[in-house]
Amino acid sequence: MVTDDDRRKMDFNLGYWNEVVPVHAGSDFYNTAGFVAGANTLDALERGEVGDVAGKSLLHLQCHFGLDTLSWARLGARVTGMDYSIEAIRKARELAGESGLQAEFVCCNLYDLPQHLKGQFDIVFTSYGVLGWLPDLREWARIAASYVKPGGVFYIAEFHPFAFVFDDESDHLKYRYPYFGKGAVRYEFEGTYADRGALLQHHEDYEWNYTLGEVVSSLIDAGLVIEFLHEHPFTVFEQLPFLEKTKDGVWRFPGGSEPVPLMFSLRAHKPK
Repeated sequence: MVTDDDRRKMDFNLGYWNEVVPVHAGSDFYNTAGFVAGANTLDALERGEVGDVAGKSLLHLQCHFGLDTLSWARLGARVTGMDYSIEAIRKARELAGESGLQAEFVCCNLYDLPQHLKGQFDIVFTSYGVLGWLPDLREWARIAASYVKPGGVFYIAEFHPFAFVFDDESDHLKYRYPYFGKGAVRYEFEGTYADRGALLQHHEDYEWNYTLGEVVSSLIDAGLVIEFLHEHPFTVFEQLPFLEKTKDGVWRFPGGSEPVPLMFSLRAHKPK
């Protein structure tokens, strides 16, 4: 159950997400100019594991300012994106217009989405840095599954929860944080993952941690059938300071080593 205290923490985080939209939109990390010029922001993993989306309806949960949502549209999907940051949704709509792409965007807290969006979709999609902002994983899974058509697909690519036990300030693989944890954790930080030198007013947030088992079990309990769960020894950004960016555009451990998973991806479907 999402409590009043959970919502207060989510609202506290919302200040950060509204503030970083112009920072992210102007960063090299997101390269919005390249996207408007025709680039696609989806990586090979997502595109390969989701498959052909042409002519299909797709709901993107926690879409930030919509680059991936619009990239699915560029591949032929009929897309709807949702995020609770009004600044993100405004930017997403602006980019849709600049790119000449058709998309619907909904602004609300994910847990309120059933009050703002009706219908079901061929594909429900979400990726990278989404679960840690959610206080109730079971309710997230229930809502996500409710939007999947019978025979439709749910897909997530996300940072592996085990990768978060390691010290993100160390020059080697060093344990720092517990894997099993309950409740919100308050973090202090500077800048943002897209621009570590950005001068922000917001320097704190609340995040929630989940085990991989909790993620999988919540989706099964919501009525979805797991097709695959893949664990990956690479990641899409510099999660740990000693990772190296390789020619394929992802970050890996030095020297070709693969000691622990850094990401996972999961695909499920709703029975007909």
